[in-house]
Amino acid sequence: MLDNNKIDLRKYGQLALIVVAAGAIYPLLYLRQNFEVSILESFNITQTQLRYCSSMLGFIFMITYIPSGWLADRFSSRKLLSLSLLATGLLGIWFSTMPSYSSLLVIYAAWGIATGLAFWAAHIKLVSMLASKDQQGRFFGILDGGRGLVEAFLATVAIAVFAYVISQNSEATQFALQQVIYVYIAALLITSPLVYWLLDDLEEEISDVASESKSVFIEDLKNVLSRREIWLCAICIVCGYQLFYATYSFAAYLQQNFSLTAVMVGYITVAKLWMRPIGGVAAGFIGDWANPEKILSILLVLASVSMALMAFIPVNSAAILMIIIVLIIGLLTYGVRGLYWATLGGCNVPNKIKGLAIGIISVIGYFPEVYLPLISAPLIENYPGGLGYKIYYLIMAAFGILGAYAAYLLSKPSH
Repeated sequence: MLDNNKIDLRKYGQLALIVVAAGAIYPLLYLRQNFEVSILESFNITQTQLRYCSSMLGFIFMITYIPSGWLADRFSSRKLLSLSLLATGLLGIWFSTMPSYSSLLVIYAAWGIATGLAFWAAHIKLVSMLASKDQQGRFFGILDGGRGLVEAFLATVAIAVFAYVISQNSEATQFALQQVIYVYIAALLITSPLVYWLLDDLEEEISDVASESKSVFIEDLKNVLSRREIWLCAICIVCGYQLFYATYSFAAYLQQNFSLTAVMVGYITVAKLWMRPIGGVAAGFIGDWANPEKILSILLVLASVSMALMAFIPVNSAAILMIIIVLIIGLLTYGVRGLYWATLGGCNVPNKIKGLAIGIISVIGYFPEVYLPLISAPLIENYPGGLGYKIYYLIMAAFGILGAYAAYLLSKPSH
């Protein structure tokens, strides 16, 4: 029993390292979430140019998901994670010099390769292999919720540093932003060697890599694509991710149609962010206690119903009602995010092709980042007065029900 406890403690220690790495690696890439105006001013670029940088990042992610899985099947995940953190931090040093727009495009493209190619599939595969069959839910719940917690902590430190520098000299926006960038660089350059030294190479991962070195990529691809469970897992993720992505539009919807101030909307959306560690971790533990696929199916139904409610709230509703509904949707969608990768554990994919499976699922699962802006923008423009938002939320709710059905099918033992 003592040995088992030691093993579990070791596994949770390893998971904590991966959580810190996942929480540290992405905030620098998405710095515009908290400092968009300061970035435009400091780098002397337009909003359109910054959008192009973000699009470059998204495009690189889409084309690296499958190669990322292939890499994760052939190389040590520990080394891939450490290298990725180091490369992202070193690129951050270049970024901190406030280079030209053309250099920014190169930096964002390189960030896409460093995090999308080397980090993405490797960290998911590592968590999937670290967790036993009955721990998949809690491990992925802790991964998503914990990552959110690390990001929130780093953002708090960064904003405090920024506020302090500005309070000393209100004209020093560029210098203040530079200090913020240094905070994130420090987190990356400290985490990289820690991951390299403290993270274990899993024996079965190494042996699989060695035995699979001569395997043919096309054969592996056929193997993954022929598995019904992989497609169901991908449907769960693409539908769940769409529900989550729709929450990005809440701020504009509430401000434009419910007469709420920007400050009030800010408070509501920040409160929603704190639902991430709660929803993700709680869903993970409940999923292991019951059944990850069944709990995911229930969460997707509840999230879809709540999203549909957003379309029917009267314009004269009290702010407290809006807060409650947004927080419930936040809790449920973060719960979905915490559980949807746990479905991989029930797919019975051999470790030697697990990375490739993660890559293929990711291409399908995160494709909404490409097409949802193309759907939502015309809807909102062509149907003013909140009607476009309502149609958008109802479409997302319908997709959520489809995802719930896919999760239900996954929960049934295959014959």
